[in-house]
Amino acid sequence: MKYLLLVCWDAERIDAQVEPDPADAAEPTNMPWIDDLGDAWITGDQLAPPRRARSVRVRGGKPLVTDGPFADTKEAVGGFDLIEAGSLEEAVEIASRHPVAEFGTIEVRPLWGSV
Repeated sequence: MKYLLLVCWDAERIDAQVEPDPADAAEPTNMPWIDDLGDAWITGDQLAPPRRARSVRVRGGKPLVTDGPFADTKEAVGGFDLIEAGSLEEAVEIASRHPVAEFGTIEVRPLWGSV
């Protein structure tokens, strides 16, 4: 089964990050956590900070676009990982080894299409 790991940490810290140079995006990053997962890791990436987000809702047939995330929270989604695991318990165990779990939160969600 596939599981989405929503990687969340302090929203202020995420917003304070300096955006990388696009030229650096093509360079692979050494991530021991991913290396340890082997074929269980499918894909993942860090997200741009919440200050770059737009929230879109449609009300009365008209789009309402606001700057930033929909909810004002202390933590924000800063990245994601898509993994393959045999059970929710295995996915939780994998999430517990994620480096951000030491100071943030990893939300584990099964994909409905793979249940």
